[in-house]
Amino acid sequence: MNTYILGINAYHGDASASLIHNGKLIVAVEEERFTRIKHWAGFPSQSIKYCLTYANIQPQDLDHIAISYNSKANLNKKLLFTLKNRPSLNSLLERLSKQTKSSTIPEKIAEALNCDSSEIKAQIHNLEHHSTHLASSFFVSPFEQAAILSIDGMGDFVSTLMAAGEGNQLQYFSRIHYPHSIGYLYNAITLYLGFPSYGDEYKVMGLAPYGQPEYLEAFRKIIYPKNDGFELNLDYFNHHQKGIAMNWEHGSPNVQPFHSEELEKLLGKSRQPKEELTQKHQNIAASVQAVTEEIIFHLLNRLHDRYKSDNLCLTGGVAMNSVANGKITQHTPFKNVYIPVGAADNGTCFGAGFFVWNQMLKQPRNFVLEHGYWGAEFSDEDCLLALKNYDLNIEQFDRVNLLNQVVDALCEGKVIGWFQGKMEFGARALGNRSILADPRRSDMRDIINLKIKFREKFRPFAPSILEEYVGEFFEIDAPVPFMEKVFKVRPEKRDIIPAVTHVDGTGRLQSVSHKTNPLYWDLIKTFADRTGVPLVLNTSLNENEPIVHKPEEAIECFLRTKMDILVLGNYFITRNQ
Repeated sequence: MNTYILGINAYHGDASASLIHNGKLIVAVEEERFTRIKHWAGFPSQSIKYCLTYANIQPQDLDHIAISYNSKANLNKKLLFTLKNRPSLNSLLERLSKQTKSSTIPEKIAEALNCDSSEIKAQIHNLEHHSTHLASSFFVSPFEQAAILSIDGMGDFVSTLMAAGEGNQLQYFSRIHYPHSIGYLYNAITLYLGFPSYGDEYKVMGLAPYGQPEYLEAFRKIIYPKNDGFELNLDYFNHHQKGIAMNWEHGSPNVQPFHSEELEKLLGKSRQPKEELTQKHQNIAASVQAVTEEIIFHLLNRLHDRYKSDNLCLTGGVAMNSVANGKITQHTPFKNVYIPVGAADNGTCFGAGFFVWNQMLKQPRNFVLEHGYWGAEFSDEDCLLALKNYDLNIEQFDRVNLLNQVVDALCEGKVIGWFQGKMEFGARALGNRSILADPRRSDMRDIINLKIKFREKFRPFAPSILEEYVGEFFEIDAPVPFMEKVFKVRPEKRDIIPAVTHVDGTGRLQSVSHKTNPLYWDLIKTFADRTGVPLVLNTSLNENEPIVHKPEEAIECFLRTKMDILVLGNYFITRNQ
């Protein structure tokens, strides 16, 4: 068997594409890295083209094309909701528009690959959105069996899906349908707090530790457990009547508020985007985070009642809530938690592919997703070619000397752009497209925010730590390869690493494995040998844009900001004075 499966996430946020060959993922990329527009939600034409170019195959070599959207899924529920609630014409037209776009996907694929649609012989599968979320976690996990929770904003009229996986098959338990959604609740409060861009929920998560859950009882009126699931009190929302309006600026959406007047009667007037953040806003953030955790743990405990396993696979946009993720083993019976890179809609591209390979074709599982490095890679020659267009100081070092030069600079308080190997998939920089700094400096967070990121001061930075030392610095000793969990920093270590310890004594860590990223591991080990601290501050190599893709973008980011040093492959770059 020689089977190629192209997986596509189209017309959802974070459009993406991947290629699976004989049951193994070989490439996965997000369209935003090409368009340079965050959370691009159109058709991933350039990603599709890149996948086939990377594999050196032609359109006719594809056997299956898997799409993580099926307009016919849950049709009865959609019709019943429409008859009962009579949503606005705009809401209906929006859904119709997405269905129309979906019907043109074969032509869009042909256009992306610069071929006639008749050349594409692959069977096309439109798959229920949450089924592809399930596959993106369980089928690539290290578990032979596990409970699975997919928890999202909304996809194919479903927000939440409880299931289990055994071997190469999924078992479905229960769904929570539109309009009830934890993702929508968190998104509504994100907008209420004055953060209008798609994907801004992480700002609320970063703001929450500065507040107290003063409004928790109020939020328990807004969302509450019901049997195995939950319900929203729709008096506080209007999305079920008017839909959710998005302003699609060049493919990247800004979301219009969809809370009702009742919410403002309960919580007070909403904040405008440039208005000062007050203690009240911080308390509201803390309260929505607290109630979100309560509902997630309720779902997980009920799921464990249904399927008693030590293993959990968690996926969907709400699985990007790293604070909640880090508490699962303390608040539920689950002992082992796997959350894939790209747990949000971006990962449904490879989830769709594995759903076809394992669930539909019934092929045995032969792949575990252990790292996030699935994108483009550039040689030293590529980097040097890009550098020729700029007037910069360039030095080339061998590996050992390069690492020593970088550690020298880190210890001097320098901020370093680090561009190496294959580009990461997903929202987090994991040591290949990163900005690095010394975590021991208490002023480093402010330095990076003022010199490079130009972002809100309350947002924390992440520690990348050698996986062997996680238990020495954090209260939970478990691998966190995708920066997907927040753990408490041990009290005696907090003053040692202030730049990556959040106000509540936590850190959103990445555990670094020598097996999956030996160069990054060696860099941190060199820093540890010098300082006694086996971790560095890591944030994404970008400045209010998607993470950089190619050397030219890294150089431009370096020049636009006050970064001190840029390392491209083996080249150590500084500005001419």
